[in-house]
Amino acid sequence: MPTVRPALEADLPAMLDIYNDIILHTTAVYSYDPHTLDMRKAWFEEKQATGNPVFVATEGAQIVGFSSYGPFRPWAAYQFTVENSVYVKAEERGKGIGKLLIPPLIRHAREKGLHVMIASIDASNEASLNLHRSFGFKQVAHFREVGFKFDRWLDLTFLELIL
Repeated sequence: MPTVRPALEADLPAMLDIYNDIILHTTAVYSYDPHTLDMRKAWFEEKQATGNPVFVATEGAQIVGFSSYGPFRPWAAYQFTVENSVYVKAEERGKGIGKLLIPPLIRHAREKGLHVMIASIDASNEASLNLHRSFGFKQVAHFREVGFKFDRWLDLTFLELIL
C-alpha cells in the first residue's frame, strides 16, 4: 500500500519523470515541452518559499505520484483560492493513488485558512474528474476548445471545492 509524505528535494528527479511523461503522452498538462530538473527545482523552491505543499506517494522507495497546490490567479482578491495538481505515474494509474494524494492537500488548505480549491482538468480526463468529484468538487465551468495539443482542440473543465 502506498504511503504519502511531504516531498523532499531528493524526490524531484522521480517527480520530473512522472511530469514529463504526462506532458509527452497525455492532455493532463497543456504544455508541449518536457521540463528540466532546474525548472522542477525552481518550482519546488517556490512552493517551499510560499508555504504551498508538495506531497509524494511512495511504494517502497519508488515515487508513484505527487500532488500540490498553488495560487489560482496572481491578483490579491484571489489570495484564499488555490488550484491543485495531482499526477500519478503511468503504470500506477487506476490503483487509488490519487485518492491518497488529495486529502493532505485539502487538510493543508483548511489549516492554512484557505477558502476554495480549484481543479482545472481536461474535459476528456474522466478518471481525474471522477476522482475530484469523489471529494466533493463540483463542476463550475466548461471551456470549449481552449487548448490545442496532439493536433486537436481540447476542452477544459473547472471543478471547485469550498473548503
